[in-house]
Amino acid sequence: MSGFSFPILPTGHLLGIEGLEPPHINALLDLAESYALLNRQGKTQRDLLKGRTLINLFFEDSTRTRTSFELAGKRLGADIVNMSVSTSSVNKGETLLDTAATLNAMKTDLLVVRHPQSGAPSLLAQKVDAAVINAGDGTHEHPTQALLDALTIRRHKGALSDLVVAICGDVLHSRVARSNIHLLSAMGARLRVVGPPTLIPAECARLGVQVFHDMRAGLADADVVMMLRLQKERMTCGLVPSSREYFRFFGLDAAKLEVAKPDAIVMHPGPMNRGVEIDSAVADDPARSVIGEQVEMGVAVRMAVLDVLSRRLRRNA
Repeated sequence: MSGFSFPILPTGHLLGIEGLEPPHINALLDLAESYALLNRQGKTQRDLLKGRTLINLFFEDSTRTRTSFELAGKRLGADIVNMSVSTSSVNKGETLLDTAATLNAMKTDLLVVRHPQSGAPSLLAQKVDAAVINAGDGTHEHPTQALLDALTIRRHKGALSDLVVAICGDVLHSRVARSNIHLLSAMGARLRVVGPPTLIPAECARLGVQVFHDMRAGLADADVVMMLRLQKERMTCGLVPSSREYFRFFGLDAAKLEVAKPDAIVMHPGPMNRGVEIDSAVADDPARSVIGEQVEMGVAVRMAVLDVLSRRLRRNA
């Protein structure tokens, strides 16, 4: 966006939230806010990425993230290529490094990567000339999700510092939780994680996060309640007894939410397992749930990230 002062991301990529300083985070959120307003007005800068190629390389299924990156790129004028790994040479045995060489030969400008292995986007960033954006790698990070969550919170609460944020559920397997912990801690929020002992990683205590194994204790006077999806596909053994038992103790319903602040907002990164992590009445409550707004802010945040990373491309042109 012309005239917008922004400290360029230090690496020219967005591989994670860890390591970003508050000025980078604030500037990204401010820019994303301006795009959110433009999107609501039906106005976009369709020539900002004109002549640039953005490739969505997703090794895992995705609806919200891939679609919002595609929409963000189109609104900024980029040429978009969605690579289906199931029909690509990767499915025939091609290595990640061979894929990197192929993408380099195609003169890709922006590369959005989701991969089941932690560190894959970082490896690609070392091997390609494109600006790489991590759209989720293993259980490591999902930086744009944390940014859109932060933007949504800021729009409702005015600031991030001193808020009590309870992140609930399958923290062990959640890259969303890790990115949010890094971002919200850096911005001065007070973080809690809530879940069964089998789904809370030991590193939480090292990161200065309060750990709770009782939902009502963890949600007491919380400003923000962020529910997480139960990621059974990443579990190698039975870490919860049953979905019914899980919901009874750790699913969010109106009774558990009562102990949070009266104006507490409810979040979920999606996709939701209704009746497992969250009751439909809470998920659809217009007075408390901001889940739909999270999806909307995802497009704005990804527009901001593409904008910022394209600045280095323009400098090097």
